[in-house]
Amino acid sequence: MKYKTIDLCAGIGGIRRGFELTGGFENVLSAEIDAAAARTYRHLFGENPLNDLTSEEFKNKTETTPYDVLLAGFPCQTFSRAGLQMGFRDATKGTIFFDIADIISRTNPKAVFLENVENLCSHNKGKTLKTIIRILEDELGYKVIGVTKSDEGEYIYSRQSFVRNSRKFGLPQNRPRVFIMAFSKSIYGDAVKELCDALPEERVRGDIFKDLNSLLETDVDDSYYMSSGYLETLKKHKVRESSKGNGFGYVVVNEKGIAKPIANTILATGGSGKERNLIRQYKEGVAGKKLKSKRTALNSEGIRVMTPTEWGRLQGFIGYGFIDEKTGIDKFSFPEKTAMGQQYKQFGNSVTIPVIEEMAYFMLNCFEKMLKCPEKIIVNRIKENGYITKQEIKDIFRISTNQANALIRKMLDKNVISIMHKGRYAKYTLFND
Repeated sequence: MKYKTIDLCAGIGGIRRGFELTGGFENVLSAEIDAAAARTYRHLFGENPLNDLTSEEFKNKTETTPYDVLLAGFPCQTFSRAGLQMGFRDATKGTIFFDIADIISRTNPKAVFLENVENLCSHNKGKTLKTIIRILEDELGYKVIGVTKSDEGEYIYSRQSFVRNSRKFGLPQNRPRVFIMAFSKSIYGDAVKELCDALPEERVRGDIFKDLNSLLETDVDDSYYMSSGYLETLKKHKVRESSKGNGFGYVVVNEKGIAKPIANTILATGGSGKERNLIRQYKEGVAGKKLKSKRTALNSEGIRVMTPTEWGRLQGFIGYGFIDEKTGIDKFSFPEKTAMGQQYKQFGNSVTIPVIEEMAYFMLNCFEKMLKCPEKIIVNRIKENGYITKQEIKDIFRISTNQANALIRKMLDKNVISIMHKGRYAKYTLFND
């Protein structure tokens, strides 16, 4: 039986796909407000994610949709003073995390997985991350992986508790991102003490691409080559910025002499995102060629931008995430007539699928560890609610009626629990001497 996920701030489904690749999760509800991204999502997964997670209509829908894990690659926004002082329910509207927190409070999923940019660690002088942790731990009752609490009640964590880099997970892209994983203490109780205290730091199944050169297309259209005039402009700009002590400028990432070339972070924006990842790849007939789309002739140095396909490979969408296991055919594609600019944007705005896959395997391992402590979990649920039902036991442990009956009998025989109410809708409470 697979764990059910809901996919919020879904983009084109990178987080969902990473979880699906483990074979342990299936998605039941999605939300994405960007129409172009939603179109690609529907093309890939066959369902329309065009929902606004901030709306009451969608929040009500989450309450009536049984699920286990909340996934969200939410945007990083400054939290209001109200949010910092009074909690997420009193926060100024417009900050997506508070809406996600609202959904968590209404539905109490078994686990939460959040993704964000590296800047979240330092955003608003660290107050944003501090608020997220406090809300998850104190207000929503979740155990956040990588966070401990001091005797004085202060949460202890570091940047390394949350930041993981795509280049450690089998793909040649320097892409640090923040990942937050948390488990419900109201469901698992003391069993959360069985969890590892750190997220995985690297991929354990080997590289997907050895280096950047191994994922480059060998023969790209001439239009990807940079005009000589624009290249000269970039060179002058780099010299000018360097003289000011700044590091901004174009980068040829596969320059000769680099032992193991990797790409810089690809971005959802156009210009600078491409300029930070230029490729030197000579092609006969390109130097000096004139194209209607460019003001000056193509450069003679073999400099070109990366293609959308190469960006897709850097993110694990192409060449990995959508390969059919039976046929070996790569089934990733964009909907027809998706503009090139949109392709770059959607890849740049997404997650690196193999990183997510590793996180999902880790989550499955966490569930497995906690479920080895059934009595702790059942006792905790009774302390929380006063009783527990057989159906709750089946849902928590994802077991059959016969398995639930066996577990109940065992705890009855050991005088851990007693029958509170008999019959079809029997309830069980703690044994009272």
